[in-house]
Amino acid sequence: MSHSEPEHDLPDEAALTRALRDAGLAVDAAELHGALCGFVAGGGHAEGADWLQRLQVDDGRDDAGDAGAIAAMRAATLASFADDDCDLDLLLPDDEAPLADRVDALLAWCRGFLGGFGLAGAPGAALSAESSEALADFGRIAASEFGCNDSEEDEDAFAEIVEFVRVVPMLIHADCVGSAQRRRKAH
Repeated sequence: MSHSEPEHDLPDEAALTRALRDAGLAVDAAELHGALCGFVAGGGHAEGADWLQRLQVDDGRDDAGDAGAIAAMRAATLASFADDDCDLDLLLPDDEAPLADRVDALLAWCRGFLGGFGLAGAPGAALSAESSEALADFGRIAASEFGCNDSEEDEDAFAEIVEFVRVVPMLIHADCVGSAQRRRKAH
């Protein structure tokens, strides 16, 4: 789940969970990463000390987002969106975790993405038909209850869904941020 460049390395899900608990933040690690990705994909700005407040996660303490794994997650995520060859990793439990835990984290990630995207205030008109459909798919995934039994078939289906979820934020980001940049250049 990590990239070769250090600034792109996400902390592992367990480290971020500990950092969130230590900072007194009652948010799931996967859901926070999804919210940050949705916010950035929708054109939101997650720079500055108040980025957790913009995601409606923090109670006003400016230092919570500066904690080790939390700051590393934000830095890696912002670097991924800024990279032209963007390769976004999802912050999910590692492959050794039970499939049910990984599925629950993916659902939380998608819920977070939808919430973050909504907070960014991205205009729906900026989305292509493909992005709009993918966003609707995220809604269906987030609302789902998947039963799984750790079979190879379930693992394969999970891997396909993860790959789909991994590429959608970049598609939406290109629509939202790219269309805003094109509008600014036109004026």
